Amino acid sequence: MSKAEHGTIVKRVSRRHEEEDHGGSWKVAFADFTLALMCLFLVLWVLAARDKEEATRALESGGGAVMAEISGAKIPAEGGPRGSLIDRKPMPRKGEGEGPDAIRTVPGLLNPTPLRARYDTPEQMAELAALLARLSLEAGLSANLQTFVTPHGLRIMLHDTDKEGMFQLGSAVPSARFADMLHRMGPLLAKIQNPILIVGHTDASPYASKDPFGQSNARLSTERAGAARSHLLRGGMPDESVLQVVGMAERAPVLPDQPLASVNRRIEVMVLTLDQAQAMTAMFGRPTQAEPLLPGLQAETPARDVLAALRESVVAAGRQLPGFDRALAPSAEPTLTR
Repeated sequence: MSKAEHGTIVKRVSRRHEEEDHGGSWKVAFADFTLALMCLFLVLWVLAARDKEEATRALESGGGAVMAEISGAKIPAEGGPRGSLIDRKPMPRKGEGEGPDAIRTVPGLLNPTPLRARYDTPEQMAELAALLARLSLEAGLSANLQTFVTPHGLRIMLHDTDKEGMFQLGSAVPSARFADMLHRMGPLLAKIQNPILIVGHTDASPYASKDPFGQSNARLSTERAGAARSHLLRGGMPDESVLQVVGMAERAPVLPDQPLASVNRRIEVMVLTLDQAQAMTAMFGRPTQAEPLLPGLQAETPARDVLAALRESVVAAGRQLPGFDRALAPSAEPTLTR
C-alpha cells in the first residue's frame, strides 16, 4: 500500500474524569469554609477585646465600678473563666516570717535599691522618701511628687501642676503617666509591712448641680482615691496593705489662700507607722472598755496605763507654769465656798 493511501487517524480522548478531579467546585467550597473560620475568629477576637476593655474601664473609671470595688464587689480581671486558668501576672506578696530589719530590693527601679521590710523611725522614712523620689524621676513626674516625714509616717503627695494634671478634668480616670507612676509604686509598697492610707483631695471649684445624689467634690475625691488604690493593686500592692481609702473634697487645701490652686488637687498616700495604724484601727474598732453612763448608753474609758501616761505628760507640761506646784499641794485647811 502506497504512502498516499494512508488516511489521517484522529483519536478522541475523553477528559471528563480529569476535569472532575481538577475542576473548580472544590475551590469554592474551601473558600466558603475559610471565610466561615475567619468570621468565627473575628467574632472571638471582638468578644475578648470587649471583655478586656470593660475590665480596664471598671478599674480606671470614676463611676460606680470603683465605688463597688471599694464596698467589696469584685471587678473582672485578666484571666479567670473567660481566659486562662493560670495566673499570668502573679502579684508579689509580703514575705512571711521576715523581720522589720530584713533588706530586700525593688525590681521596678533601673538601679536596684535595698528596701526594708518595715519603716518606723524618721530616718527610715527619709530613706523611703528618697526611693520614691527616684521612682518619680524615672516616671517623669518629679514635679508632681512631694514627700514629708511626719510623726505618723511618710506623707506622699501626688498633685497636679499648672502644666500637667494627675486625672482627666472632672473625672477619676488617671493620666497615662500618673497610672504608670502608681504601677511603679505597687511593687515597692508590696515589699513593706507598713499599712497604707489613701486620701483624695480636690480644689474648691464647686459643681453647678446641688443634688445630694449628684456629682460633688466629696464624691470625686473618693472616686479618685479608689482609682489610685486600684492602680496600686494592679502594680502589685496587696489588698491587705490598705488600711483606709477616703475622700476629703476641698476641706484640706495645701494652699488655703488659693483654694483653686492646682496643687490642691492631689492624691495622698500615707505610709503609716505601726503605732499610728494601731491607733486608727482602735479608733474605729470595738470599744475595749465601756462603762454605763445612762440607760442604754455606754461610755468608753481608756486603759489605766494610757490615763497614767496622759497625767504624767500634763504634769510635766504644767510644771513649766508658775504656781503649778502650789496648786497640786494639798491645802492644810479646808476652804469654804459659798
